[in-house]
Amino acid sequence: MKTIKVVAAIIKDGEKIFATQRGYGEFKDGWEFPGGKIELGETPQEALKREIREELETEIEVGEWIDTVEYDYPDFHLSMDCFLCTIKSGDLVLKEHEAAKWLSKDTLYSVEWLPADVELIGKIERLLK
Repeated sequence: MKTIKVVAAIIKDGEKIFATQRGYGEFKDGWEFPGGKIELGETPQEALKREIREELETEIEVGEWIDTVEYDYPDFHLSMDCFLCTIKSGDLVLKEHEAAKWLSKDTLYSVEWLPADVELIGKIERLLK
């Protein structure tokens, strides 16, 4: 089975985190943390900065590593490095996503997360008051 190596940004602002709804592909309409594939020669942190700049027109500060999620989808294995991030500049413009929400600890479960992202929710819940 093919492994796809990706990164995800857990963008935190105060006691809320930023979630996006996929606007394309097999998992369209599912909710996820923004990010994408790591390109050859990039560190996970560099890939995350590039992906957020491309997808959301926003510059982020990549902070601590939260987890690496390993998840088997039917057609591929996903290995997703997840980092806590903050916004340096930009307005989170949705270029590839259908929708976005700032979620608090009380609303984390109000969206239908993609399977790999579900595994992170418990850890993220502990980051929020």
